Amino acid sequence: MGIRGLMSFVEDHSNEFFTDLKLRDTKIVIDGYALFHRLSFNSNLELRYGGDYDSFADIVQNFFESLFACNICPYVVLDGGCDISDKKLTTLKDRAREKIQMAHSLSVGGSGYVCPLLIREVFIQVLIKLQVCFVQCFSEADRDIMTLANHWNCPVLSSDSDFCIFDLKTGFCPLNSFQWRNINTIKGTQNYIPAKCFSLDAFCHHFSNMNKALLPLFAVLCGNDHINLPIMETFLSKARLPLGATSSKGRRHHRILGLLNWLSHFANPTEALDNVLKYLPKKDRENVKELLCGSMEEYQQSRVKLQDFFQCGTYACPDALNLGLPEWVLVALAKGQLSPFISDALVLRRTILHTQVENMQQPNAHRISQPIRQIIYGLLLNASPHLDKTSRNALPPQPLAFSEMERINKNIITSIIDAVELAKDHSDLSKLTELSLRRRQMLLLETLKVKQTILEPIPASLKLPVAVSCYWLQHTETKTKLHHLQSLLLAMLMGPLTAIINSPGKEELQEDGAKMLYAEFQRVKVQTRLGTRLDLDTAHIFCQWQSCLQMGMYLNQLLSTPLPEPDLTRLYSGSLVHGLCQQLLASTSVESLLSMCPEAKQLYEHLFNATRSYAPTEIFLPKGKSNSKKKRQKKQNTSCSKNRGRTTAHTKCWYKGNNRFGLLMVENLEEHSEASDLE
Repeated sequence: MGIRGLMSFVEDHSNEFFTDLKLRDTKIVIDGYALFHRLSFNSNLELRYGGDYDSFADIVQNFFESLFACNICPYVVLDGGCDISDKKLTTLKDRAREKIQMAHSLSVGGSGYVCPLLIREVFIQVLIKLQVCFVQCFSEADRDIMTLANHWNCPVLSSDSDFCIFDLKTGFCPLNSFQWRNINTIKGTQNYIPAKCFSLDAFCHHFSNMNKALLPLFAVLCGNDHINLPIMETFLSKARLPLGATSSKGRRHHRILGLLNWLSHFANPTEALDNVLKYLPKKDRENVKELLCGSMEEYQQSRVKLQDFFQCGTYACPDALNLGLPEWVLVALAKGQLSPFISDALVLRRTILHTQVENMQQPNAHRISQPIRQIIYGLLLNASPHLDKTSRNALPPQPLAFSEMERINKNIITSIIDAVELAKDHSDLSKLTELSLRRRQMLLLETLKVKQTILEPIPASLKLPVAVSCYWLQHTETKTKLHHLQSLLLAMLMGPLTAIINSPGKEELQEDGAKMLYAEFQRVKVQTRLGTRLDLDTAHIFCQWQSCLQMGMYLNQLLSTPLPEPDLTRLYSGSLVHGLCQQLLASTSVESLLSMCPEAKQLYEHLFNATRSYAPTEIFLPKGKSNSKKKRQKKQNTSCSKNRGRTTAHTKCWYKGNNRFGLLMVENLEEHSEASDLE
């Protein structure tokens, strides 16, 4: 939720509505959605190239380490899927259109704020790594956050203006005044973070000691994300509130000020609501009253007790329980092991495909991963009989159809997509986890059109990204070139390189080729960021790859991870991948780049050999070949066989000697090692 203009309004009166805090030695409930957006947009991160996930992960880690240094115990609460009532659909569409405009601006060298596609997954992976307690709510989290914070008598950290409406016992700290990078000390021993805390009492006192209970009505009259009735303009104009101003910010602030002054004359919400309805036509009053009262309830205490989840691992959401979803699905959603994308598909039979910084002239980058989504939808078709009954009105006419909100040119449209009917033993969601590892892995790899034998030489942590890359290469609409594939595979070396460099007891190795190659990759990243031009076709191709990876991960999660989940924080760095593309196009070869680290050469060769057999043969043609289809067909087989011969020779050479990456070939990162093998 959110009331546009309210946050800037209260910040304009900072001295009146806020108190200074020295935050330490406390629990704090954090709005996870607000936090990862804030850290993504306010940390000087590069947003044009699809996400520098390693840099973002470092910033998230620094943030929580600042909290730990001040003995602040964070509890992160993430939003889940869309509300089952779908009352926020109009707002979601408006925001999707705004995101398209900002993505387009970024793509042509302008400004804008668009979160990279996998930023939420990266954020969750860092929380797990740091052992930060978190929960993913079934739908929007605001009420659950407020209820938990009041139960624990601790502050809320967010940037959502709705927390100026909630009656929070210990207050609300806005993220933009939370100085986590500026830790101070008391008497040289006790660390604290300077922050500001919004005072609801001071806010109400400013408006003639207004009753706090009137604030939810103020929020819905002002227009929040859940309600925006055009007929409210009738009330606002007839009530003669001071709305006139030249700037949009001025108009909003005048409306906020006028509404608050007007409401302060009433003793309670019932009296105020009756006066609002007097200004409306009689035929509309009952309907409007019902809508306003329903929206005001969004500011009341939640029935979900998140403290039970954090203390004993149980998450009970009445709305979710009423749907009769399988228990394992509810648990996985609460633990963030399934994405809100899955709950939206389950409950609403509708999903949202988020726009990336892509070529707006080309078809949506998510089109390439549609076959994966159709398998996901097939797995979700028969969730429960009760779910089908409760959501029947929202379903498209076709019994096997799902709808997808996606970008077409610079607009949002809803497409109807048929689910794939699966074999009987895959059609009961409640029993999906009972399938053997072999069956689940087979379904995953069949969807990605990859043979299991191809993945055998690949490190466990890279099996899924390599399988996804094979799927991506098989779709000719990607217009993939050899340097695109090479850049992606080179960037995948970052995780293994980091593991080798940071291995305990291997200090003597830290000045060798692994560290030199890592430093070279960092140099490429910096150099790319200094550039001003984005190659739109290249950006679009990598957006397609990220879409394949995202949907491949969601399917893998739904199948209870038959392949280990990759560490996204060291898998894809947009600045690095785009920079490597430029270098490989200019003069650098893979051989020269990897010559400083023979061990990395061998690992790269494993990755390349696994993917090359799925690539279109034309990407191996020498540069400058004619685009004529006939000429290309005549030369394809010869060029391909020559390239295969060269690769074999290199393979023999690269396999010689000891290989420090050998450990990564046979072991996964701890807990996933056994799961990667077939039963």
